[in-house]
Amino acid sequence: MNLINSSIDRVLIDNDGGLSGNSSMSNTTTFRAMNMTINFLSLAIVFITMISLGCTMEISKIKAHILKPKGVAIALLAQFFIMPLSAFCLAKVLQMDPIKAVTVLICGCCPGGTLSNIFSLIVKGDMNLSIVMTTCSTFAALGLMPLLLCILCQGFPGLQKAVPYVGIVTTILCTLLASTIGILINHYKPKYSLIVKKTGLWILLISSITLFILSAYVVKDVLWMIVMADLLTAAALMPLIGFTLGYVLSVICKLSPQCSRTVSMETGFQNIQLCTAILKVAFPAQVIGPMFLFPLIYVAFQCSEAFLMALCFTSYRTLKPPAGDKDTNKYADAKQEEEKKQLKQNQQWSAEEDYSRDEE
Repeated sequence: MNLINSSIDRVLIDNDGGLSGNSSMSNTTTFRAMNMTINFLSLAIVFITMISLGCTMEISKIKAHILKPKGVAIALLAQFFIMPLSAFCLAKVLQMDPIKAVTVLICGCCPGGTLSNIFSLIVKGDMNLSIVMTTCSTFAALGLMPLLLCILCQGFPGLQKAVPYVGIVTTILCTLLASTIGILINHYKPKYSLIVKKTGLWILLISSITLFILSAYVVKDVLWMIVMADLLTAAALMPLIGFTLGYVLSVICKLSPQCSRTVSMETGFQNIQLCTAILKVAFPAQVIGPMFLFPLIYVAFQCSEAFLMALCFTSYRTLKPPAGDKDTNKYADAKQEEEKKQLKQNQQWSAEEDYSRDEE
């Protein structure tokens, strides 16, 4: 941790973008209390989100996709290869300093988020696959996320040994625990699942608003750091790359259009709640500065881009009615062929009956 304080904090001071403007405030009891509150709210938000996700997951559906893991395997490959590599390339091309680079890398290495389930529904994706993929990527992140960060951080001076892996793993464990609790509630007490989800939604809404207000107040003097050109470019391009390459990879692997759209949504959407919690809880406040708010910019871009893609898809289906999915087409063609055969057979029977009558 001394290394991260020395290497990254030096960059912040050199760029006049650290918390030096808040140096007097950072030593006050008020600042420490507010920082602890923000940390608590960050963990609470990710915990509640993952419990709610777990309440939508059924063990039988998990087993079904584990027995036929093609879709989940492709989604995990897209999630933990395309997105981390995209984050690394963008951080390199945009020549980001260490604190920005580690922020973008953590965001890129995060598992799929719950927003992917909502947009998968909008684009008529496979909801069972979407929920299973989000859950599986969250569990896989426990091992893959620290490993990927360890590998990718080798490309940035000062970050090789600076990432707080213990804090990251601890935060991921909290999300896994929350997901497991939600799954168990849905399995053993399904009648409480809806209550948990509704209650969690209200708590999540209140906690998120409180977190945003406190965070904006604490970093108000250096808030401009997260709206710089390089961060905005990364936030805009990362989800777009994920949506596009996730779909392309699915098509290459010959998934159905419905599953391909689902993988596309799962790849482009990151778990923003987890990303925020890691950045805020695992890193010291004087090091991370306002960078823990970067996921808010990222989620704004990914939602906007996903909404535009969903709008284009809806318009396409309106202009060209649902003849898009191959599985649907095959089913419709088979049914039509069967109806033709049945009609032909009926006509043959009718002709035979007429012939019999004529003979009589």
